[in-house]
Amino acid sequence: MAEQELEKKVEVLEKQLETMADQMKNLQTLLDIEEIKNLQKAYGWYLEHWMSREIIDCFSDSPDVIADFYPIGIWKGKEGVTRYFEREPDREFLHQIMQLSPIIHVSPDGKTAKGRWYGYGPIAMPMGGGVSELLHSGVYEMEYVKEDGIWKILKLSWRVNYIGTPGEGFVSPGRVAAIDPNYTPQMNKPDVALTGSSTRYPSGYIYPFHYNHPVTGKKTSENELNARLDFQVGK
Repeated sequence: MAEQELEKKVEVLEKQLETMADQMKNLQTLLDIEEIKNLQKAYGWYLEHWMSREIIDCFSDSPDVIADFYPIGIWKGKEGVTRYFEREPDREFLHQIMQLSPIIHVSPDGKTAKGRWYGYGPIAMPMGGGVSELLHSGVYEMEYVKEDGIWKILKLSWRVNYIGTPGEGFVSPGRVAAIDPNYTPQMNKPDVALTGSSTRYPSGYIYPFHYNHPVTGKKTSENELNARLDFQVGK
């Protein structure tokens, strides 16, 4: 084999190896993102019934650990996190904060990552001989660290968007207006005006699925069910 031909083949192989290395790095990043999602979601499940030991174990042992719950305070290190989360369980206590809409970025070296999540859900807090019930929403800004191949929480920052009781809602009483079922927000004229039945509860309307049943492969029955309810979407 001529030397020039051999050099070309080596050059092609080197490029293929570079491409494979990039692909492997991208694959590892995707795997890291999935592991981080599992970590954060597990944290949310443990938070529901305040499983202190499991919550604390989600955090790194690093002295840089921070749990920032504005405006209450900041707890530092694993010892601080333990002081915040460690408490006696109560059967009437519920802290169901769903971990939603994650955006996660892994650092180029694959050792740290940052994430942003919505947290939303109900809280039942025993107090004064009764139980206080609340609905609230907030945003998590998270930092994660990979230790011995395992992702852990390094920094947790929580900011509340709103909080209120189910009966009163989260808008201040002086600003609450009666709901007009026929209200349509003011907006510019659409390109196509839509008419037809309302999709709101209790219409029973099922928005059609874009996919067939994952097990049977068959088209699902929402159009049939909507027809039975005499539901019509016009144009």
